[in-house]
Amino acid sequence: MGQTWFQFQQFKVHQDQCAMKISTDAVLMGGLVHGENPHRILDVGTGTGVIALMLAQRYRESFLTAVELDEKAAEQAKSNFKESPFSNRMKLWKGEFQSYQSDEKFDMIVSNPPYFPDHLKAKDSQRNQALHTDALSFKDLVSKASSLITEDGNFWVILPPRQMQDFIQITEEVGFHIIEKLTVQDKPGKKVLREIVCFSKILRDLLEKQVFIKNEDGSPHMSYQKAVAGFLLEFN
Repeated sequence: MGQTWFQFQQFKVHQDQCAMKISTDAVLMGGLVHGENPHRILDVGTGTGVIALMLAQRYRESFLTAVELDEKAAEQAKSNFKESPFSNRMKLWKGEFQSYQSDEKFDMIVSNPPYFPDHLKAKDSQRNQALHTDALSFKDLVSKASSLITEDGNFWVILPPRQMQDFIQITEEVGFHIIEKLTVQDKPGKKVLREIVCFSKILRDLLEKQVFIKNEDGSPHMSYQKAVAGFLLEFN
């Protein structure tokens, strides 16, 4: 997914100005996160805007706000929103999430956050900002999300398992509970690559599911097909 643009069934995403291109992580998150008819959705660190666009397609009555710190990525996401069929329900706010203010709270908050606090950095400062937690720590993300979410809202995050452990510990400190966990594996029997976790301020029974990208023979697994159906061109 490294080309300058990517065509989905109902919208097109340009990504030549974004450090982080469209990834399997982002597409899976856009296809798997869910809520009970969320009216207002917030995407933190939107990048290309792909997750916000997927949610706008699925929830036709929702209003999407996306936050992005990087100037080039923010302009590109804004352009992608404007060119989409959902443009009248989408807006972009450029700046640090810590500084974002809203008079209304959100029914759903989603984030595919940077997660390398001590990783050896590259020379590309734009890519560093997208990958590393310097500009948005887990603690800042959780604290701000807690102040912006409705009492019964859903807060979704995707991270590798090790980083998710740290993230969960921080969420517990502000009163979030895990209500759903989706583990993502390349194939059955392989290690867990990512965890997509839903947090809520209301304690509920935990739901756990497994998502596999491929079958043993390399063909798309049914759980992956179900997640991206209606979005990727080859999956109706």
